[in-house]
Amino acid sequence: MARLRAPDGCPWDREQTIDTLKKYVLEETYEVVDAIDRHDHDGLREELGDFMLQAVFLAQLEQEEGRFGIEDSVRAIADKLVRRHPHVFKRDEGEAALDTANQVRTRWEEIKTQERGGSAKPKTLLSGIPAALPSLLKSYQIASRAASVGFDWEQATDVLGKIREEIQEIDEVVTTAAADQPERLEEEVGDLLFAIANLSRKLGVEPETALRKANDKFTGRFTDMETRVAQTGRAMRDMTLTELEAEWQAVKRLHHEGTKNTKNMKANS
Repeated sequence: MARLRAPDGCPWDREQTIDTLKKYVLEETYEVVDAIDRHDHDGLREELGDFMLQAVFLAQLEQEEGRFGIEDSVRAIADKLVRRHPHVFKRDEGEAALDTANQVRTRWEEIKTQERGGSAKPKTLLSGIPAALPSLLKSYQIASRAASVGFDWEQATDVLGKIREEIQEIDEVVTTAAADQPERLEEEVGDLLFAIANLSRKLGVEPETALRKANDKFTGRFTDMETRVAQTGRAMRDMTLTELEAEWQAVKRLHHEGTKNTKNMKANS
């Protein structure tokens, strides 16, 4: 990276700044996640390299300004892991071992709060959650932190009651004169999505991943439906909703049968 950034290096690399690299950091992050979703281990190996390149690139830019280098970042995370796992690294100093993941999360948040005490950062449990996180994932993170200190529903079924309550509030807005109040609708829909993120957390489902898979499933089925309709010489825009629904159900059955056959093949292999 230093060679690429040198005066006789690559013109494109020399033009980059920490701001211009942001989009590549996001792209590479989602490509890593995509490889994980597909369990594409060869792809993951390659994508992790691309992902690490962004870290090295950003650190090189900072080093050129005399701020820090990649070694400082690696050292900082190693120190943090040791500092926030006293139940592993300080047992010989009398630190108690922890038995569950929930205990570890609670201890982690306690240590983070203590660390903020000596800095200019706000001393709050919810501070430090990146503003750029996708909103659904951010809701998940907010609720997880709140739950780490006991502010949580006891079980997932309790959250279902909250979701029904939020749906009822949306129904009231839609069926009354308040339907022409976009701010009120936006607020109620936001409350519903936040409740759904909480349900995902209680069920052990990461909502961003679940929604991404749902998007992919819908995209695949809709594309197949487009193809089926086109093969008949018809245009989807000229079909009735009933006709479109019939095609959609046919595609769903085909996808279901395909999934079932794949599972049977794996079971018999």
